[in-house]
Amino acid sequence: MPAFELADRLVVGVASSALFDLEESDAVFREQGEEAYRAHQEENVDNTLRPGVAFAFVRRLLSLNDLSEPGDPLVEVIILSRNDPDTGLRVMRSIQSHGLPISRAIFRQGRSPYPFMTALNMSLFLSADGRDVREAVAAGLPAGHVLGSAYAGDPDDRDLRIAFDFDGVLASDAAERVYQAGGLEEFRAYEARNAATPHDPGPLRDFLAGVNRIQLREEERRRSDPEYQLRVHVSIVTARNAPAHERAVRSLKEWGVRVNDAFFLGGVDKGAVMKVLDPHIFFDDQVVHLESTSRTTPSVHVPFGTINETAP
Repeated sequence: MPAFELADRLVVGVASSALFDLEESDAVFREQGEEAYRAHQEENVDNTLRPGVAFAFVRRLLSLNDLSEPGDPLVEVIILSRNDPDTGLRVMRSIQSHGLPISRAIFRQGRSPYPFMTALNMSLFLSADGRDVREAVAAGLPAGHVLGSAYAGDPDDRDLRIAFDFDGVLASDAAERVYQAGGLEEFRAYEARNAATPHDPGPLRDFLAGVNRIQLREEERRRSDPEYQLRVHVSIVTARNAPAHERAVRSLKEWGVRVNDAFFLGGVDKGAVMKVLDPHIFFDDQVVHLESTSRTTPSVHVPFGTINETAP
């Protein structure tokens, strides 16, 4: 069998805890221990797991492979799990039951799977295990901790709406460090002085670049088929406002990436905006914002930068 190359694809790693609702299984593990957990998973191997926080996002992302040639997908999703192969069998059967085209998985009994991200060319890893995510980000890897309740979404809705915070997610946290040290006015003055200087990229810049490549493929499809409706929509939703907005826009352009919408909220509650924007996933580096958004939106904490250095 020829090698399956991952270099030119958008590769996302997802833990079973992010893809499915494992609340019942996790309760068995916590309350009764590993052997009871193994027995529970074996007894329920044919009971399909319910969708979790990242399910709708993953399903829609994979659906974009209809833009590619057969056998040469644009998107590859790989399971990265702390389960062993036996207990992971329920996960794989649930994937099949839900009709998700996921065939690759790494099961590591009780051990963190994120060290394999680089080998698999992953630009994102999603998990409900906060420890794994923090360790991955500390190692310089793009990872996020899913928050909120299970979210299946409308199965007939093929659109994919992705929203990002800017600082500490798409960009580095250099500006946040200025804010923490000098306050809001110093931050605004610093950003205005450096408006023409692009930020250093943050942990999810490369993931956005991969999404942009799919958007370019969509535009190619629409040129050949004018009735094709664009499905991928990307927004930034940030606490920045004028004059700090300019450096964010210039940075995106300098990095060669783009977004469809930008919300410069200047401290307005992001949760209220999310209820209207209705993204399938939202990435932010600050838990205080996600406490609001996760009530209605599949939300992901990216524990990157100074704001997270002293967090538990």
